[in-house]
Amino acid sequence: MGDRLDINQLFNLDGKVAIITGASKGIGKDLAKILAQAGAHIAIVARNKEQLEEAAHEIERMGVDVLPVPFDLTKVEDTAQIMEGIYEHFGRIDILINNAGINVAKPAEELTPQDWDKVLDINLKSVFFTSQAAGKYMIMRKQGKIINMSSQMAFVGYYKRAAYSSSKGGITQMTKALAIEWAPHQINVNAIAPTFIETPMTKQMFEDEAFKREVLGRIPLGRLAKTEDLFGGVLYLASKSSDMMTGQTLVVDGGWTVW
Repeated sequence: MGDRLDINQLFNLDGKVAIITGASKGIGKDLAKILAQAGAHIAIVARNKEQLEEAAHEIERMGVDVLPVPFDLTKVEDTAQIMEGIYEHFGRIDILINNAGINVAKPAEELTPQDWDKVLDINLKSVFFTSQAAGKYMIMRKQGKIINMSSQMAFVGYYKRAAYSSSKGGITQMTKALAIEWAPHQINVNAIAPTFIETPMTKQMFEDEAFKREVLGRIPLGRLAKTEDLFGGVLYLASKSSDMMTGQTLVVDGGWTVW
């Protein structure tokens, strides 16, 4: 095995620059914080400028450089310019986490074209063009880590999730396609696919006891996921520990898709 392995270096991100979308609150902000704790400088991207600045102040306390970037990710014609600004600020882009996403929970027969476009535009279309724009700088340096937020719904069907499942299935396939195309540039493209996550935003959803029982009945481990259940997977995929892994989707679902 050679020299003794320094286990503290396994997930070390000192000096790296990470971009996290949908990072003004919730899961995205928590992921930004865990990457900052690992030593990465952070660009956080979301639409709400005030919330972004509040999140930036929290992350700055960890001693890293933080750049809040107010931006509507569906404005894909402007994405390249936004990435150029991030690159000019930090001088490099090492990690991209495509976290932003939405759902329109309606029965399939009630979905409108506007509903469909709303979900696919943010969950799939913006992910590709954000990856394309960040990937340009990763290709220049012959290294990079892209982590796409997929879902267990990429692998199973569920009620009122026709557009959402379609978008997340697309994420899983896009991850494979980009992994193949960018492998010669030593860019790792992977995804992480959680089950339902317990957050302040989903709390209201799970106040419906019948719905909560139905969901828990599908999770062999018997509980909802928490944001911290994603930390290990995200750090792994963002760090050198995953240098030989690409095109994969890491499923964090408590066993839902094992049935």
